[in-house]
Amino acid sequence: MDGGRGTAMKNSDEDVTKAAAIEYDSAHDAAPRVTAKGRGSIAEKIVGLAMEHDVPVRKDPALVEVLSRLDINETIPPELYRAVAEILTFIYSLNERRRHEG
Repeated sequence: MDGGRGTAMKNSDEDVTKAAAIEYDSAHDAAPRVTAKGRGSIAEKIVGLAMEHDVPVRKDPALVEVLSRLDINETIPPELYRAVAEILTFIYSLNERRRHEG
């Protein structure tokens, strides 16, 4: 599979939801990039749209904090490769499972 999309989310101590969406297409992108981010109602909309369109959502408070600091369409820095690789592995395994079930 050449690409993946996912959304990371968290609920902070103040009960404000935060979310960040990433996308990776190895044919076009040097690294995964942030495609959406937000907090509160924006985060809830990001997560809702992800679920509505079958984009995997994973709760990862530490990662969403870091991704939220990046600009939209900014590629993730090398120090985040390992964390994002775990998310992409999660996404690819879900996609494989769906393909075998369908």
